[in-house]
Amino acid sequence: MKQVLLVATVGGFVPQFELNDVKLLREMNCEVHYAANFDCSVYNVTDELLEENNIIKHDVAIAKNPFNVKSNYRAYIELKSLIDKQNIELVHCHTPVGGVIARVAAARSKRKPKVIYTAHGFHFYKGSSLLSWCTYYFVERILARKTDAIVTINEEDYIHARKFHLKKGGKVYKIPGVGLRMERFRKASVNRYKEDIQPGSTVGKKKFKLVTVAELNKNKNHQIVIEAIARLGRDDIYYEIYGGGPYEKYLRELIDRLKLGKYVQLKGYTQEPERVLRKADCFVFPSFREGLGMAALEAMACGLPVIANDNRGTREYMRDGYNGIVCISGKNEEYASAIVRLADSKETREMMGRNAINTAKKFDIKHTEETMRQVYSTFV
Repeated sequence: MKQVLLVATVGGFVPQFELNDVKLLREMNCEVHYAANFDCSVYNVTDELLEENNIIKHDVAIAKNPFNVKSNYRAYIELKSLIDKQNIELVHCHTPVGGVIARVAAARSKRKPKVIYTAHGFHFYKGSSLLSWCTYYFVERILARKTDAIVTINEEDYIHARKFHLKKGGKVYKIPGVGLRMERFRKASVNRYKEDIQPGSTVGKKKFKLVTVAELNKNKNHQIVIEAIARLGRDDIYYEIYGGGPYEKYLRELIDRLKLGKYVQLKGYTQEPERVLRKADCFVFPSFREGLGMAALEAMACGLPVIANDNRGTREYMRDGYNGIVCISGKNEEYASAIVRLADSKETREMMGRNAINTAKKFDIKHTEETMRQVYSTFV
């Protein structure tokens, strides 16, 4: 039985996004180890979930901040030791910091295992800062020489990665994200649209519900939607945000300051996004940066139109006026206009929702699985 080590910065990453990779490895008669910082977990993860999927847990204190040199050096030493002690033959690493430390540890270990790196969105991209290009591009270019396979999830990253010099025989692949379980979310689209308020109701208007499922951090840009709702001042538009993270306090203060407590709610983390999406009218995805954006694709699979920011990830699937509305300027008035357009036209929502389902089918997990099976079969 071959020993494979998955590495990510935060503890919940593999259970949230990579269980299908675990399944493939188990089918190939591999024992799967997982090293990450389980004290730093954005996603809910339990030991029971890891055990159910036959994942051997290794708690390694990888710091999310790349400049936390002391902690990350200790993590490097732990990973190098782990690779040798467990006779690891393949390392598959994810996330920027985890990817850096794991590749260096693999290269410096005695066993010298094969290395796969999945880039869930390079930190350098068209429109990013000069600092990002000087820092992250340089690091990724150097570390590519210690990598046997790079897996990308969007066209822009794929083009950049193909210009890198990998280890001899190395190859770059592109997958349509971590894989969308179409059937799981497709069921939620049935009878999704809510009934109109019954005649005689004092409410007067049907509520229009916007939903976002995403971590609460600066990049996700939730505040622009909140500001757009405040700008509209309508009592029939509601916004629910599902997720946790460091920006929770800031967003709560913004909601209070704008007196939107009745209309905007932070609902916390959900493990069943399909149930949330089933009751929504529209999904909002205002991130500054996305490698792809599986949350938006899950919403599309449920038949929801999407209002999204224009970035390299959303360009893989968003078609303005076809399956949603693309906001280019990044101004709250543009989001306000998009919200009104969909709130005031059920016909437009339903047309875009049908098209969204057709778009989502292209990202079904069977396509990702086909490529990842090919990648793994090269090394195990």
